[in-house]
Amino acid sequence: MNKTLGFIGSGNVSGTLARLAVAAGLDVVLSNSRGPETLADLVAELGPRARAATPAEAAEAGDLVVVSIPLGAYEKIPAQPLAGKIVIDTLNYYPERDGRVAELDANELTSSELVRRHLADSRVVKAASNIVSSQLFSLARPSGAPDRSAMPIAGDDAAAKAEVVELLDILGYDAVDIGTLADSWRSEPGTPVYCKPYFGEVPKDVSLDKTMEWIFQTPGVPVPADRVRELTATAVRPAGGSFSIADWR
Repeated sequence: MNKTLGFIGSGNVSGTLARLAVAAGLDVVLSNSRGPETLADLVAELGPRARAATPAEAAEAGDLVVVSIPLGAYEKIPAQPLAGKIVIDTLNYYPERDGRVAELDANELTSSELVRRHLADSRVVKAASNIVSSQLFSLARPSGAPDRSAMPIAGDDAAAKAEVVELLDILGYDAVDIGTLADSWRSEPGTPVYCKPYFGEVPKDVSLDKTMEWIFQTPGVPVPADRVRELTATAVRPAGGSFSIADWR
């Protein structure tokens, strides 16, 4: 794959995906809401394959564009420069952070359908949304490795999904197609495949206030494609996630 990845939002998940992309020989264009100059350290770390830009510039430069911002800010995603492009949606709905969205609370839409409605001319694919950044990095493996993990993807455009599958393969992951954007709730916060399988069981001697620290320090456990299929098949539709640490136990 000779592609450039654009990034709108440069937090932990985007930064990790950018590291994996650069390691795989891809060029990356990073952006955030605070301006390109605030990304100087990350660009320096990533090296000559990386540069910083505005969100609109990153959208224009990317052959595929990763969006990783709080869902509550989805209307700030620049729609026009993303027209016709594959947009990888990593967003998740957390009402405590994002505010209540009636359509999501009523399960009338998935969060990805909400994003797609804003990006009506883009080819939206839900991916890389159900794993914390530390395991996203540590669990990446070459194609064919016996301990390779998988992650679910969803989308309405079969060709776009195929390109995202190829990208994930290059970044170190298998993909499990769980259906359309309307089906993407099966990987949302509160479902069995969301994050916990990748970090495993929190040891009983880890106190509640140390749980998140443990999660972000553990290298995680492989979650193969068959396990992802099993977990997504047994999901019951939630309505937004919680930041309660107890939910991770």
